[in-house]
Amino acid sequence: MIVWLNGTFGAGKTTTARELVGLLPEARIFDAEYVGYMLRHVMVSEQVGDFQEWRPWRGLVVATATQVLDYVGGTLVIPQSVLVQQYWQEISAGLAAADVPVHHVVLDAERAELLRRIESDTAEPGARQWRLDHLDAYETARSWLGHAGEVIDTAGLDPSAVAARIAADVQARVRSWQ
Repeated sequence: MIVWLNGTFGAGKTTTARELVGLLPEARIFDAEYVGYMLRHVMVSEQVGDFQEWRPWRGLVVATATQVLDYVGGTLVIPQSVLVQQYWQEISAGLAAADVPVHHVVLDAERAELLRRIESDTAEPGARQWRLDHLDAYETARSWLGHAGEVIDTAGLDPSAVAARIAADVQARVRSWQ
């Protein structure tokens, strides 16, 4: 199974993912950005603003996640913003074709809260502008994201509470399959 944590930068995906792997048996984080980093040297002639624009990135995320699950089992937690509907459709269709169940969770917060989090984040100060630059894309994506996944408003919730809620949902799904 995959638990895909979507939402914009500052929504709490990475922190929630770290909490979540401690709550789900045999769970591990799969950072799909590393697939993009791997492609950078190969796709050097194909300049893009975001590696998600490379079709091979989307296909390799599906293939890599599927291969990892086939090899180690358990649950992959993927904290990755996907704000282009076509890209999400490609990824989710690929995972469905591979018969990999996906619990898609959209971590959400209002713009003012996201701005506060981004501006106060000291872990990756170099990423501040990148995160701020993507707030408008997130606002545009909110409508389809609300239909594509379970939306959790993270304002006022600490990451451990968000992770506990997601873990309970995942465990209920697993019980219903048995």
